[in-house]
Amino acid sequence: MAAAGAGDCWLVGFHGQGQTADAFLESLEMVPRGPRWMLVSVQGLNRHYTRRGREIVAGWMTSQDRELAIADNVAWVDAALDAVAREFAEPRAIVFAGFSQGVGMAYRAALLGRRPGAAIVACCGDVPPELQRDPTLPWPRLLAATGARDEWYTPQRLEADAAFLRRVSPVVEAQVFDGAHEWTPSLAEATGRVLAELEP
Repeated sequence: MAAAGAGDCWLVGFHGQGQTADAFLESLEMVPRGPRWMLVSVQGLNRHYTRRGREIVAGWMTSQDRELAIADNVAWVDAALDAVAREFAEPRAIVFAGFSQGVGMAYRAALLGRRPGAAIVACCGDVPPELQRDPTLPWPRLLAATGARDEWYTPQRLEADAAFLRRVSPVVEAQVFDGAHEWTPSLAEATGRVLAELEP
């Protein structure tokens, strides 16, 4: 886990496959925000070496024992945020943000974790199927985005997710930015607007 700042509102991020919490913290630092917002970047439990074996990176899960991995990951995020709360006190609001594989964890943390999210920012990743099947979940505000040239999470996949999200969430913004499979300055700007509107 990596953190920056000490505000009473949290922007909590989840990195993509083969990244680290420190690397995604740099992406979160692109987001314009006031002094009340602390950045927290959580690292996945599934750690491994890069192909060259020179650094350790992480991912969130594979298809094997998927349900058990989901439960483990949600518990891990709760425990990580417990540690942040012990040091800085409980937050007034949390926005969960994910990139690529981390998008699924942003959704799960906001909807299944002990601290509900005031908003979710989903960049280049889809809505987990198990969450789409649960009609009881309290969906918050959403910003879902992808790059116009993203070959994995295409604009068409975003639109399909957005159609579902508009049925369950009170506010949904779907954005196709000029880019590929990446976290961009334009998305950071849009995320900053969400933070500004949610600041108590």
